[in-house]
Amino acid sequence: MDDEALSRILKAAGDTTRRKILTLLVHEGTLRVTALAAHFDMSLNSVSKHIKVLEEAGLVTRRTIGREHFIAAELQPLRVTEAWFGQLKSIWELRLAALEDALVAREDDNDGTRTDGQQEDRGAS
Repeated sequence: MDDEALSRILKAAGDTTRRKILTLLVHEGTLRVTALAAHFDMSLNSVSKHIKVLEEAGLVTRRTIGREHFIAAELQPLRVTEAWFGQLKSIWELRLAALEDALVAREDDNDGTRTDGQQEDRGAS
């Protein structure tokens, strides 16, 4: 796994505005930069800077026709994050399974013993 690519993707997706840009592009398809900027209460220059960060992370592509810049979502790089989160999930699933096994074993060992170490009185009533 490419740690630098993962860091770039997570940094780019860590900003609310950039996530909104990606979401718009996924829902609406390729959009002109000016059409994207219309969705935000910020300057065209600010939106362009956010797009540049997304481009550097490989999450969007830009196609220029004349003076128009068209931006499209590129979701392939997200597979890097999926793989990383998948590894984390696997590790936690293994740890939780081991914890469950330990708790069940402890419960079996303590069967009939109170938490203060005294034997329970079974059948006294």
